[in-house]
Amino acid sequence: MKKNNKSTTKKISRLLLTLFLLIVAIGLSVYLFNKNSNKSNDNKIVKTEEKQNIQLNQPNADWKAPDESTIPAGEPGNEIRYGKELIAHTSVYLGPKEKVATMSNGMNCQNCHNEAGTKPYGYNFSAVASSYPQFKKRSESWVSITQRINSCFSRSLNGQSLDTASKEMKAMIAYLKWIGNKVPKGVTPVNASVVKLPYLSRAADPIKGKVVYVTCQVCHGKDGQGQLNEQATEYIFPPLWGKHSYNDDAGLYRLANFAGFVKDNMPFGTNYKHPFLTDEQAWDVAAFVNSQSRSHKDQSKDFPELSDKPFDSPFGPYADNFSEKEHKYGPYKPILLAKNKVADKNK
Repeated sequence: MKKNNKSTTKKISRLLLTLFLLIVAIGLSVYLFNKNSNKSNDNKIVKTEEKQNIQLNQPNADWKAPDESTIPAGEPGNEIRYGKELIAHTSVYLGPKEKVATMSNGMNCQNCHNEAGTKPYGYNFSAVASSYPQFKKRSESWVSITQRINSCFSRSLNGQSLDTASKEMKAMIAYLKWIGNKVPKGVTPVNASVVKLPYLSRAADPIKGKVVYVTCQVCHGKDGQGQLNEQATEYIFPPLWGKHSYNDDAGLYRLANFAGFVKDNMPFGTNYKHPFLTDEQAWDVAAFVNSQSRSHKDQSKDFPELSDKPFDSPFGPYADNFSEKEHKYGPYKPILLAKNKVADKNK
């Protein structure tokens, strides 16, 4: 009887040990599944966003603008230098008090493309010449380099298109080609755009952003109208809203673009290596600035294929059921996950 009792006890102990190990195994499996699932969802979000933007993770990550000593002599060099002058001081030549023609609202190209398009993570021009002509989902058509320049004039500069055969257009193209002369066709340096910020778990908040804007108003003014030079020919610091700022069809009116730009470049003198703002502050101040009034541009013909619309496009209609407010301010993860599910179903 004692032997039987011992044998029964051993069997029970083994059974309990097996049951315990089974529970541990199940728990571990569930944990790993959830962890991998979350990682997979985050990867899907990243992949979805990458499809909507020019490839950023390419060679030439440490791109630097060519030295000006390499500008050729003679007329070709003069054309390149004039192109740079037009980029840096657009308003002097093509603004309201112009030397050539009134084509823009008073902002300069380098207000967005910092340091005449040469600054790392400052929307530089490294890959412009190598990536155009380019197929754009916005218009479902191939876009030339002249059309791309004119889209900036009509959106970011809230102005008119330049004559594609003009001296000014040719000079800007010459400068863009010189800037990107060592960037191979189809390659976009990693520092060409801005650092993409992690998405917030909440919507970007204009009210919190107004508090952050106190730092910005030293240069851009409490009313967001910027500061003109003494001659009133160009802005020392550009307006951030109103009729002299970019309109609501410009790239910076998309929050992800503005937040990344601000984090890498603002306040003035900041660079991506030494940011001043936190990610949350960058998102919130972007929400504040882009909640202010500005010129409207008809976008009814943009993105004829609704599923191609960027996740932070602030104007409907959309291919999903999220509102304009959600698309403008977020949170973006649910939008991107829903977009990815639709894409998976259509494969």
